[in-house]
This record gives sequence, structure tokens and C-alpha cells, in this order.
Amino acid sequence: MLDLGAVDRVFHALADPSRRAMVERLSRGPASVKELAAPLAMSLAAVVQHVQVLEQSGVIRTEKVGRVRSCRLDPAGLNVAERWIVERRALWERRLDRLGDLLAEPETDE
Repeated sequence: MLDLGAVDRVFHALADPSRRAMVERLSRGPASVKELAAPLAMSLAAVVQHVQVLEQSGVIRTEKVGRVRSCRLDPAGLNVAERWIVERRALWERRLDRLGDLLAEPETDE
């Protein structure tokens, strides 16, 4: 059974363009919070809040070594969203297949 709360957290995390930009950057490899903040037009404190949302959703993991917090993608965190999408796709494909079958049937005069 799919945890819908986890699905909500992942989609909420990915709903923000700044967080999606951070995920894109992390797809190329680990980065510090400061590195994630560099291209964004926001304070370091705001970036930290976005990182927390991504971490709470399971999309990223962070580790603090000394004064540096490093972030990395956790691909397993995206599996929840992927499973939800796959289930929806399968449902709609079955429905469309049935509709196609109905439309392909010859009309009968009654």
C-alpha cells in the first residue's frame, strides 16, 4: 500500500521551483548548502529552509561535517512519487484501452 502522506510530502517538496533547481543541481553530485544557494536569489537562511523541506520529504539527505552541511540526492525518496505516477498511468491506460475496444466494436442496429 502506498503511503499517501509520503506522496504528498514529495510532491509538495517538488512543487517549488527553487527546490526543483536544487534537486537538478544535486543530480550532478553532492553539494554544500552554500553551493546550492549560489545561483538562487535568496538568503542562505531561506535556502536552509528549502533544504529542510527536501530532506523531510526524503528526496535528499544531508550530513554536517564541521561547519559544512553537504546535501545529496536520495533516489529512493523519489520512488514514492514514481510509484504513484505508475499506478495512475496504469489505471488510465486500462481505461483508455477499454474505451478503444468499445469504439472499435461495430455498431449494431437494434
